[in-house]
Amino acid sequence: MDLDAKRRKRLRGLAHALEPVVHVGKGLLTDELAAQVERALEAHELIKIRFVAGKEEKRELAAELARRTGAVAAGVVGNVAILYRAHPEASRRKVRLD
Repeated sequence: MDLDAKRRKRLRGLAHALEPVVHVGKGLLTDELAAQVERALEAHELIKIRFVAGKEEKRELAAELARRTGAVAAGVVGNVAILYRAHPEASRRKVRLD
C-alpha cells in the first residue's frame, strides 16, 4: 500500500495523541521486535515506535519494519516513527483515511 502526502499527513495528525507502543533498543531490528510490531498493528492499525537506540538510522529501520509487517511508514518525527496498516476486515477498521 502506498499513501499520498495528504493521507500521510492525516495519519501523522491522528497519531499525535498516541503514545509509542513499541520501543527499539540496542538489539535494533530483531524477529521479536518485528513480531511485536505485527501484534501492535493488528490491535491498533496506527502505532508509534520510539527509537531509544539506532537513532541515526531510524528512517531506514522504520522502512524495514514497515516492509516486514506489510505496513506503511507515515512519517518519522524526532525519534518516533508512525506506522499504519489497515485491518484486513473492513468492519474492524478503526482508522478512516477518506
